[in-house]
Amino acid sequence: MEEFVGKLWHNWVTKAAAGHYPEAAVKLAEVEKTAGILFRAFGGDPGLKVAAATSEEHGARRSWLQRLAGSNERVAQARRDAETLRLPPEIAAFPEKSLNRDLYLWLAALAASDVAPGKPWFIRNQLASQAALSNFPGLRSRYERLVAAHISHRIDPAQLLPDEAVQEQAIRQALQQPATVDGLPPLNSTKSRPPQPVLLWLIGAAEQVEPSKMADPGEHLPPEGSGSAESDKEAHKAEQVPPPDNKSPVLASFRAESLPTWAEYVRVNRAYDDDEDPNARNAARDLDKLSLTRDGETAKSRIKFDLDLPSAAEDDTPVGPGIALPEWDYRKNQLLARHCQLQPMIAHDAGQAALPAELAATARKLRGQFAALAPQRRWLKAQPDGADLDVDACVRNQADRASGHTPEVGGYLAQARCERDLACLLLADLSMSTDAWISDSHRIVDVIRDSLLLFSEALSATGDRFGIYGFSSLRRQNIRFHLLKDFNGKYDAAARARILAIKPGFYTRMGAAIRQSASILYEQPAGRRLLLIITDGKPNDLDLYDSRYGIEDTRMAVHDARRMGLTPFCVTIDREAGSYLPYLFGPAGFCVIRKPEELPRRLPMLYAQLTRD
Repeated sequence: MEEFVGKLWHNWVTKAAAGHYPEAAVKLAEVEKTAGILFRAFGGDPGLKVAAATSEEHGARRSWLQRLAGSNERVAQARRDAETLRLPPEIAAFPEKSLNRDLYLWLAALAASDVAPGKPWFIRNQLASQAALSNFPGLRSRYERLVAAHISHRIDPAQLLPDEAVQEQAIRQALQQPATVDGLPPLNSTKSRPPQPVLLWLIGAAEQVEPSKMADPGEHLPPEGSGSAESDKEAHKAEQVPPPDNKSPVLASFRAESLPTWAEYVRVNRAYDDDEDPNARNAARDLDKLSLTRDGETAKSRIKFDLDLPSAAEDDTPVGPGIALPEWDYRKNQLLARHCQLQPMIAHDAGQAALPAELAATARKLRGQFAALAPQRRWLKAQPDGADLDVDACVRNQADRASGHTPEVGGYLAQARCERDLACLLLADLSMSTDAWISDSHRIVDVIRDSLLLFSEALSATGDRFGIYGFSSLRRQNIRFHLLKDFNGKYDAAARARILAIKPGFYTRMGAAIRQSASILYEQPAGRRLLLIITDGKPNDLDLYDSRYGIEDTRMAVHDARRMGLTPFCVTIDREAGSYLPYLFGPAGFCVIRKPEELPRRLPMLYAQLTRD
């Protein structure tokens, strides 16, 4: 009974305090795609992704009902940085659901119209609002409704201290008439509080981590694709702190207040435990701020994996001295010449191998289906010479002569071979994330291996020219490019053995691999050239590549391939690929396979669709 009454009281007092209407709440997941499309359509940076913002204490004055209800202490506000447009994970600020949804759309339009990101937030948001309303007049009616609803929920200036009231009046005028207030008046009293959050504006981006404070490239990062989709959607505010001096196991002088709280750093590393802590995510939600540190001892234990390279006797054999390749730096808007080193490799003593027995039946079926695509001989009519007479042409010629005309066509049938003028290069991602298990018996790399074998079996039946390569990377100076089958070689027992010998590598520096593949494919004498890419995650490496840098470099590599007349197409099993692959390959340049085990069967069929006349 006590709990029931408590819930009733909480619901009533929270509703009476205003500022939060759960029944009209709109979640970011409901409008994320719409907001992203609107942001890009209004001219926003297409490289930014949409993600959830953090909830933070604002420190502003609250009404007595809000203090009584213990509500409105924290708020998640929109912000924009170099890589992300962060929007509130949920908006329930207004009693009408349509207004909460319109606020999401307005924030997307405002972020796209951010014309003065270097200005103070008060001026910056006014100029952005003015630009958005000027460029998109259809937003004005929605904006005015949002401003009226937001102002009605703000504390009346008459209830504030004089300097707070002056600030509040300035904010209200800036909202109602953007770009008419030159600056926010300062606070003069030590008792004054900062202004209430302005939900219709962006706040300043979180402070960027200095390059010197970034993770040491020598430290091993968690494997790409290892995070869950849910964790990628959540955001937490964090700070960098020095590691505590807790080497001594003896408590010389114990004091109760010296016990660490949840929010303080504790030296715990769970990055490589097999089992996830089921309470970790809940604990993170309860923290005001996550504390992160660089721990030298932990780094030493983690660096072992990166240095554990295959021995020369077990590793693939390098082919040639390596190839220097460029890389695109979007920050400088410049292609960095000879920035990467790609090393072609071939399996060492792979020998020869037959097709695995479990794939034999599927391979026979695919060969039968793809045999229909093989070049066939066809009869050409009205030829000047040939093996048989063309009766129709002969009758036409005789009629022409009888009418006094000279025949213009030949009278023979000839056979000609109809060739498929195309070439395909298949590039497979062999990064460490492919070592993940998708069932009790198969890993991702096993699925990729089966896909390459069945793909080769199918194309062998058509006679199409094709090559197969794999890649992984360990920073820009060690990009491993594995030759599985080149265009000049046959698909035989040796090629099958090289495919069967593939194993998970390191990371996914995709831009360099695409550039090298495009260079190989461009040299093939074919009218149509398809660059088919198989991956299980987004571009990733130990350095800056694990950010927007890698996305932009890959995108530029794809554009360069298209300018060479190639057709890049990506096949992925990453369920979150819809958030970045349209930016990389375009809306029709990729395919997401939700069930990885279906990849071997679907890949040949996908090839047939892509090469259909």
